Amino acid sequence: MVKIYTVISCSSCKKAKQWMELHHLEYEEVNLLTDNISRADYLQILSLTDNGTEEIISTRSRAYHRLQLDFEQLSLNELVEIFEKNRTLLRRPLILDNRRLQVGYNEDDIRKFLPREIRQVELTVATDKIKENLDEHLSKVD
Repeated sequence: MVKIYTVISCSSCKKAKQWMELHHLEYEEVNLLTDNISRADYLQILSLTDNGTEEIISTRSRAYHRLQLDFEQLSLNELVEIFEKNRTLLRRPLILDNRRLQVGYNEDDIRKFLPREIRQVELTVATDKIKENLDEHLSKVD
């Protein structure tokens, strides 16, 4: 199942949830500020990053500027402890399942959470529309 880590006032979080609902995908919403987030949850997020902390830490957050840490030099335990005490450090939304992580909302990237068969159907429909438009355009040119 897809998990979406959000905060109430985040417009990108709202867009991600609306997109999931529009595509009839089940998801679990976790409020970064109020819900219980386990150590295992933080470790899962970290395990799915491509670039370590760089992609999941909000460098514009007050917590980031207040802490003034070199996050790349911290141990995993230290990092998790800092996240537990400073949840606003995390960018949002964080969207993940067991294999993938998306940071922020991007309509093209979020499609990776669609089941493969749905992605294939949508690709076929889009390809057919392009062919129709091209045929229509070419018939007007002739």
